[in-house]
This record gives sequence, structure tokens and C-alpha cells, in this order.
Amino acid sequence: MSTKKLLSTYQLGKALLKNRVVMAPMTRSRATGNIPNDLMAAYYRQRAGAGLIITEGVSPSPNGLGYARIPGAFSQEQTEGWKKVAQAVHAEGGHIFMQFMHSGRIGHALNLPQGARVLGPSAVKAAGQMWTDAQGMQDLPVPQAMTIEEVREARDEYVQAARNAIAAGFDGIELHGANGYLMEQFLSPFSNIRTDEYGGTVENRSRFVIETAQAVADAIGKERVGIRLSPYGAFNDMPAYPEIEQTYTHLASELNRIGIAYIHLVDHSSMGAPAVPDSIKASFRKLFTHALILSGGYTQERAEADLQREAADLIAFGKPFLNNPDLVHRFEKGLPLSAELDFNTFYTPGEKGYTDYPAYAEEPVVA
Repeated sequence: MSTKKLLSTYQLGKALLKNRVVMAPMTRSRATGNIPNDLMAAYYRQRAGAGLIITEGVSPSPNGLGYARIPGAFSQEQTEGWKKVAQAVHAEGGHIFMQFMHSGRIGHALNLPQGARVLGPSAVKAAGQMWTDAQGMQDLPVPQAMTIEEVREARDEYVQAARNAIAAGFDGIELHGANGYLMEQFLSPFSNIRTDEYGGTVENRSRFVIETAQAVADAIGKERVGIRLSPYGAFNDMPAYPEIEQTYTHLASELNRIGIAYIHLVDHSSMGAPAVPDSIKASFRKLFTHALILSGGYTQERAEADLQREAADLIAFGKPFLNNPDLVHRFEKGLPLSAELDFNTFYTPGEKGYTDYPAYAEEPVVA
């Protein structure tokens, strides 16, 4: 099968990617104490055949550590841990961006360090429950509504975390504006019922995302900044609303004005959410003149087809990277993908279901 374009190089900002395969960000919950470790460095090293790795969600703030065992990027100890990850990926000729995921209202006090709080744009509770290591599944709480000062503090936390990522040797950062976390909570009129300059109109609800993108770009360079967006993504209690297309076309225009390196557009329809309409994808392609990454249930064949018709510049793969650490090698050689995938170990501590999936050459030969 043709993989001519998928396996071709691509210039992303100052980084020359060895192929157009992106490893999508996936929470794995292996950061005991919220600190990156040697096990995580080994995991990312195994998958450095990707042109670009985007890490799991990393909190820029103690307040954003909503899930158990997710890493942060706000302390010196965390920065030291991330250095091992960056070095491991670079040693294999890969590039890596750190994704910043402030969980906002999707969190629980039992998962947060002392003194941290579950915050959101408004005191609107999300439906659902969350795992805590201390007491198992718990209902999501009503978040504390952020003051104007706290909104600006959160923006500044993203900026400092971006500086920390660059200090750790990362090639750039991705803002997580998708999946129902803090940035998308500001975008949605269901989770954001503010009446100040950060709520109400499309422009006001978009303000936190745009201001943060601008501030981070100013701090580390716009060519080192990307963002992930999920219009029509229903994850974490994000219902559709009438102004979705208006909201995301506004974002596309403003992010293009800032000049960030890429927009990473995720379509969750393969997981049961409504599909992102072609009209929105076309709007992003027209309004945003820098790199566009598409993700969501891609096969090698569909990825190549979308690249050939210039629907995107890069294609992100998620789950196939979990049990195929050598995914790009398999694409290159036309090798079959592993069918072994243990859903029970997605978020558990330790190497089982994390670094123990074999590369193709290591798989036992069946006589």
C-alpha cells in the first residue's frame, strides 16, 4: 500500500520531522507523585519512530492534577524528570511536544496535592464520576468558580509550564483545548455561565484560550506552540451548542493571527461522539495557514488518503501506538499490527500494559 506522503519528512516550525506520523496524547497515569520517571522515559523512547510525539496530558498547575498519577510541569523536580523523557526521544531521532492539560472541573480533591482546588470557569458540576486511588470511584464535585485574578493566574501557570518544558529540552508544547478540560470549559456555554469578559459571547468565551495561546507564544516562540481542539467532542459532559461552528472558526482565525505552529483537530466519532462536520475541517484549512493535524480512528490507508488530498499536513494515531511501539516501522514494512491490547492496564501503575508490548521482531513465531 502507498505510504509515500505519510512517511515523508515535514518541517514543523524549526523541527524537521522524519515522517508525518504523530503519536497522539494519551493519559497513562504512570507518574507516581505526579513526577515523570524512568519508566515513562522508556515508554516514549520505544515510540520515538513517530515524526512527532505529543505527551500525555501534563498539568501546568497543582489545581489541574484532577486524575490520579498524572504528571505536572510546575516544579523543578518535575522538570528534571521530563529531561529524561526529552533526552530519550531525541536519542532515537524523534521530536516531542508536551501537552498541557489543566483538568479544571474534571477532578477530585482526593487526587489533588494539599492546597490545590477543583476550579472551573463557573460553579457548574460535570456529570459523571472519577477514579481516586484513595477511595475508588467518586462523583465529580461542583468546582469553585474562578475569579478574574484566578483566570489570569491560570494563564500565567501555562506560561511558566511552557518555559519549564523548553528548559527540560522539549521541542514545543500543545495546549489541550479539547476533551472537556479547562480550556474547553471556557469555550462552552454549558460550563461557562460567566457574565464578565470571559463569558457570554463567543468572543468572550474564547478569550482565555486565545490570551493563553498568545502569552505562551510570546514566552517560548510561536513556532513551538500547538493546540488541540475537539468541536462536537462530547467527552466529559460537553454537549453540542448552536454556536459551535462560529466558536471554532473564530478560534481558527485568532490562532492564525498569533501564528502558532499547528492546530490538532480531533474527531471523536470513532468513540461514539458526533462527527466533526467537513465544513468545520474545511474552515480550519482555509482560515488557519499553518500545520493542521487530524486525528480520530485513523488507519494507515485513510491517513495516506487524507494527506494526498491535502486535508491535513500530519496525522495522529492514538491506540495503535499503545500495543505497537514500532508502529511506524510496521507501516514502512507493511507488517501487521498487533491485536493484543489490554484495556485493564490503560491507567494502572507499573510496566504491565505500558512498556511490555513487543516490537514486531520480538513477537514469537507461530510454527
